[in-house]
Amino acid sequence: MFRNIFLFLSLFICTVSYSQIGGKYTYQFLNLVTSPRQAALGGKTITIYDDDVNQVNFNPATINVEMDNHLALNYGNYFNEVTYGTASYAYTYDRHLQTFQAGVNYVNYGKFEGYDENGQYTTEFTGSEIALSLGYAYNIPYTTIHVGANAKLISSSLESYSSLGGAIDIGAIFIDERNDVNWGLVIRNIGTQFTTYSGVNEKLPLEILVGVSQELEHVPLRWHLTLENLQQWNIAFSNPERAETSIDGNTNEEKVSFTNNALRHVIFGVELFPKKTFNLRLGYNFRRAEELRILEQRNFSGVSLGFGLKMNKLKFNYSYSRYTLAGNTSLFGLTINFQ
Repeated sequence: MFRNIFLFLSLFICTVSYSQIGGKYTYQFLNLVTSPRQAALGGKTITIYDDDVNQVNFNPATINVEMDNHLALNYGNYFNEVTYGTASYAYTYDRHLQTFQAGVNYVNYGKFEGYDENGQYTTEFTGSEIALSLGYAYNIPYTTIHVGANAKLISSSLESYSSLGGAIDIGAIFIDERNDVNWGLVIRNIGTQFTTYSGVNEKLPLEILVGVSQELEHVPLRWHLTLENLQQWNIAFSNPERAETSIDGNTNEEKVSFTNNALRHVIFGVELFPKKTFNLRLGYNFRRAEELRILEQRNFSGVSLGFGLKMNKLKFNYSYSRYTLAGNTSLFGLTINFQ
């Protein structure tokens, strides 16, 4: 029954059609991948259910007692001087109240040189954004269905402009223990600005995701499939570099096919030896690959890889994500078990 409901919701959500997703919303840093494990699997994986306290940032329903007294710290250099990091901690108050999680995400955009409308230098300025979160999950009695929510307080400072906002994430995960399959559904960034940058209220980057993962029975491998941006169907855009000019001088824009647009909702990742001391990860983000693809040149955009290494109460994670020939990202993470 749950699978039928899950399929119905996915198809219903996909029938909604809007314009492309880029450049329409404020607080876009909320969609940055927050941990090396997530990044190595392609990003936005919502079906991991174990002691990884980082997972809560993309699905609060995954909060569980195995995360008790775990602290995760992550840091990455995005592009040029842009750096960002996250911290996440979970604590079990008692078995009846389950587990709470608190986290912080921040991004620092570095220093910029300011110029006026005449091209005259004015002064240097900076930009940064931060979000504080508190999450809780609940196991529906006599089922393996878990639901959860995150509340986020968001602060943004860009040059002399600042904004304050709030948002919540709500999620659910169904664990099919018999077949070792996890099903997830998440609605992220439901919220508003409390104060605006310059008197104009902007929308937050609302996103709906569904996902499924399974650990194979006779192979030490778990695969993850995530469908992102299901709040809208059309997330593709025509690349001007792929336009065709006819013999009479007319320009025909690139036509994005139904299949091409559908694949841009897909993120796929695999994790080898998921329950061992050392594990390897590989992911592919179809939208990133298509948007950053260079004509007549293979640059492997959309590919990501990484590994995890556990040493007693410490676990080190690393990921490398391919974007373009000019810019790629690495994420480093450390999880400490204080139990």
